[in-house]
Amino acid sequence: MSRTGVFVCHCGTNIAATVDVDKVAEAAKDFPGVVFVEQNKYMCSEPGQQAVKQAIEEHGLDRIVIASCSPRMHELTFRKMLTDTSVNPYMLEIANIREQCSWVHKDKGEGTDKAIDLARMAAAKVDRNTPLYTSEIPLTKRALVIGAGIAGIQAALDIADAGYPVTLVEKEPSIGGRMIMLDKTFPTMDCSACICSPKMNEAGAHPNIELRTVSEVEEVTGYIGNFTVTIRQKAKYIDYDKCTGCGLCEVKCPSKVTSEFDRGLTQRRAVYKPFPQAVPSKPVIDATNCRKFTEDRCGVCQKICTVDAIDFEEQDKLVKQEFGAVVVATGYDLIDWGKLYGEYGGGAYPDVIDALTFERLVNASGPTEGHIVRPSDGKEPKSCVMIKCVGSRDPHKGKAYCSRACCMYGAKHAHQFLEKIEGSECYVFYMDVRTPGKGYDEFYMKTLEDGATYIRGRVAKIYPENGHYVCVGEDTLSGKIVKVNADLVVLDTAMVPQESAGEIGRLFGVSRDQDGWLNEAHPKLRPVETNTAGVYLAGTAQGPKDIPDSVAQASAAASKVIGLFNHKALESNPMISFVNEVNCRGCGDCVGVCPYGAITLETVERRENSVKVMRDIANINSGLCQGCGACTSACYSSALDLKGFTNEQILQEVDALCL
Repeated sequence: MSRTGVFVCHCGTNIAATVDVDKVAEAAKDFPGVVFVEQNKYMCSEPGQQAVKQAIEEHGLDRIVIASCSPRMHELTFRKMLTDTSVNPYMLEIANIREQCSWVHKDKGEGTDKAIDLARMAAAKVDRNTPLYTSEIPLTKRALVIGAGIAGIQAALDIADAGYPVTLVEKEPSIGGRMIMLDKTFPTMDCSACICSPKMNEAGAHPNIELRTVSEVEEVTGYIGNFTVTIRQKAKYIDYDKCTGCGLCEVKCPSKVTSEFDRGLTQRRAVYKPFPQAVPSKPVIDATNCRKFTEDRCGVCQKICTVDAIDFEEQDKLVKQEFGAVVVATGYDLIDWGKLYGEYGGGAYPDVIDALTFERLVNASGPTEGHIVRPSDGKEPKSCVMIKCVGSRDPHKGKAYCSRACCMYGAKHAHQFLEKIEGSECYVFYMDVRTPGKGYDEFYMKTLEDGATYIRGRVAKIYPENGHYVCVGEDTLSGKIVKVNADLVVLDTAMVPQESAGEIGRLFGVSRDQDGWLNEAHPKLRPVETNTAGVYLAGTAQGPKDIPDSVAQASAAASKVIGLFNHKALESNPMISFVNEVNCRGCGDCVGVCPYGAITLETVERRENSVKVMRDIANINSGLCQGCGACTSACYSSALDLKGFTNEQILQEVDALCL
């Protein structure tokens, strides 16, 4: 006979305000197999956990039901608690009477009745639970960091400094990401390159960091501690072992194309480094714009290279490596406002630019050496309009979310414009000013003192007139329509995920939210982890954020990797699928439905009616299986079941509900 203990949590007033906890506890005394019932204000607290341990010892309990919050919140907490007792950690059930009950019911009677039902179902299920045990999984102590912006660089450096090897993969020719494109950083107005360049150089020279630029992740197999990742090292057509980075090939190359790094404000060669401080400090050849590839002529770079480093025959290489953990730091892009906002010219007006383009204009190492000019004619603008929330907080055309950094970088740009151009005017159209950071509000107030005019309202239309642009909008504070003439218009556009983030999420089994950002496992308790064990998030791969938050999250992700690598081996998840080989008909439906690639068909020899036959049988890789249960619902012959959530256990819950 089972001896079940039921513990009902008040969760302060989170549960007790909508659920009659006394009534739930009283009802639990009559559940089959229940021999002990107790209440506690906070079951997850140290006194609450000690109460469970004491009850196990005093009443000989062998099964535990805790009626509290979601198992996603504290199931692991209570399992760890049970490791110090005689009860197997998997002889535990959580009745979610908070999220599924008290938080969704206003009527206390309804909430109480539902809480009793949930507790009864949990008690019925735990009666059919069986002890489960973990096993050890070997651990490859090498990390993969995808994306080499400031978040990826920080994560790689932290892991490498802890003594573990790191492969840092970046699809661009240089590491540095968006931060290296910026002029200054708020609120301290430090030079962005002065902060970022030393980090880049440190990563490039670190003995524990292997840089793979112009590379992308192509295929992933395996699981936490044992990922096998195929990386496509795209052809650079330059042998980096021979190249000295002298730059002669860049100077002599006759082909010129628009510079992506300078946001179209200048041109680069077909043989190029994105910017002078690039790491690695060696060029690549852009085959799509190189005359040798497009016209089978030229080849001047190869002729003048003194070390014979140019190799037009180079091909992409597939490199397969083993990793124990992965940090995804794929970064952000800016929303394509030209397609969405025709009222702002749709990208046709050369002097209506986005904020990243303004960064290149104001940057001392930019195409104008920091002199703010109009892209159309190179003249110095005397008036500027900055429009916030272009694509942000606009569910009809752009994104419903706030991009978080826009208010601050808009204030920074207003400060820079007024500082650099004497006698200039700067108008900022805004919805709300949000400055949630240390020193941020003081920085915004300083911008007002500098002379920036803030107008609360959206700009409805921009059109050219007499050599300048007319911005028509509403001042919602006065209720009046306003028209502002501007020589230059800067749009503070929304952050959106990098296009490659979707493919990376698919490869590693990381879900995305409705806007395409990669999902964390839990927004509060596991903000850098994902639901795929061993895969972590850093920076704007997870959502819009500024540089300090990106760096902080990168170090947090790195700490998770370091903590993982500190173990000699890993414990497997015992709540995985298993196969009843007698029922399995080898149809393979489970193989296709498994999102983790954990199931394969194996041909085995079986004896049927005294005759040896070869049959296909499903085989579960215990390291890959994440216990999602998708295969069990797809199996028509009921050959697959899930430990901890067997058909018998689930039906026992249903029967308890129908009593």
